[in-house]
Amino acid sequence: MEHLWTPWRMKYLQGDDQPSGEGSSGCIFCHAPAENRGCDFDNLIVRRGERAFVILNRYPYNNGHLMVVPYLHTPTLEQLDTETLGELMALVKQSLAVLRAIYNPQAFNLGMNIGEAAGAGIAEHVHFHVVPRWGGDTNYMTVVGGTRVIPEDLAETCRRLCTAWPGA
Repeated sequence: MEHLWTPWRMKYLQGDDQPSGEGSSGCIFCHAPAENRGCDFDNLIVRRGERAFVILNRYPYNNGHLMVVPYLHTPTLEQLDTETLGELMALVKQSLAVLRAIYNPQAFNLGMNIGEAAGAGIAEHVHFHVVPRWGGDTNYMTVVGGTRVIPEDLAETCRRLCTAWPGA
């Protein structure tokens, strides 16, 4: 194989996929939930809480890669109140259950990169990553081409997660 075509990534490579809406300096995590539409296919939001929400990662490591994000625009956990921290963890727990029910992963990575030096892609707005894992999910494409292969379209992933979420 000489070429792997991924035209949908061009906006990301050119920096054109950043929102121009309101919020803290166009922060995607402030912009995405602003319309408050419940399950939101346009913004890939699969669950909304009172203080936090769950959104699909547009550039996932694996199918079902979720992020749990507080509505408060802050770069670190220390600035979140106890109720927000509690809801974040409750949404992480629910995310695990829903992902287990739909994709039957063998394991998970849970993580939070606080600060650019720690690898945070959006350092100004703290968030948890919930990444389902399967044995051997790092395939030859990652090794040979530095490319991940995600077999399911994000819109379909969003639909499946929204439908399966408790109380949906």
